[in-house]
Amino acid sequence: MRIVFMGTPEFAVPSLQAIAELKSEFEPVLVVTGSDKPRRKKNAEAEPCPVKQAALALGLPVYETDDVSSPEFAATVAACRADAIVVAAFRILPPAVYEQARLGAFNLHASILPAYRGAAPINWAIMRGEKETGVTTFFLQKSVDTGNIILTAKTPVAPEENATDLARRLSVIGAGVVVETLRLMASGSVPVSGQDDSLASRAPKLTRDNTRINWSQPAAELHNFIRALALRPSAWTTFEGKTMKIFKASVAASEIASSSEQPGTILVKDGHLFAKGSDGWIELLSLQLEGRKPMEATEFLRGFRHDRDTICFV
Repeated sequence: MRIVFMGTPEFAVPSLQAIAELKSEFEPVLVVTGSDKPRRKKNAEAEPCPVKQAALALGLPVYETDDVSSPEFAATVAACRADAIVVAAFRILPPAVYEQARLGAFNLHASILPAYRGAAPINWAIMRGEKETGVTTFFLQKSVDTGNIILTAKTPVAPEENATDLARRLSVIGAGVVVETLRLMASGSVPVSGQDDSLASRAPKLTRDNTRINWSQPAAELHNFIRALALRPSAWTTFEGKTMKIFKASVAASEIASSSEQPGTILVKDGHLFAKGSDGWIELLSLQLEGRKPMEATEFLRGFRHDRDTICFV
């Protein structure tokens, strides 16, 4: 099979590698990805994305674009004479592009569709306290994440698992599903099922606004929120006028302190750092204060000084 692969982040890399390794079955004729740009800090030097790095290491041809609607891009894909187009964490493609594949174009999505359609399915699944998630392959169509489902693979979500670790696991699971999907397409027998739109939920793009911690939430929801955004983009709050990112926390025992304290109250007890939710406390374990390096809470407490009885996050 002649395959055009499209992707950008680390999540897509195992799928590309799995396709490239099966030389007797698949021929990746082009890898499409975004252009080089600063990836660690806004003012840093431009660098290639993980998919481009992997493609170059595999000796595969790379095409970079930030405009998937351009006629030039559609013509480039058409010239590949692809049997299949595989998309994993890339952009929304127009029909002029995804209709170029002889057998069809499909996407690898990091949820059990129709749940968590959108840009950040892994984060929102953890945020909502899901105990199970997975990956889905589906044929592309005009409406985003709504195409006919080909295959689904499910996996439990561990109680303390964060988004970074879950994404890593799902990327490996997804690679196997991508290969199996391609084999079904090659066989000419692809069992598809439609999505029930009434069961759909959204997983919108993460922004500065929707990653801010709301301390009025229950402790269990605060815990889910923090691990859902770790390690990037990270949940954040404001501490004495500075942004503080929280990378790791756990739900504390109910007897930590008085339940009368207002949400967001900070408590230092026996060398541990706690913060109050609406119904209890969470222990903060890993964080980063604006202008400082990431650190464990124990390290932060060594320099923690204040002259007020009560300090609150806002």
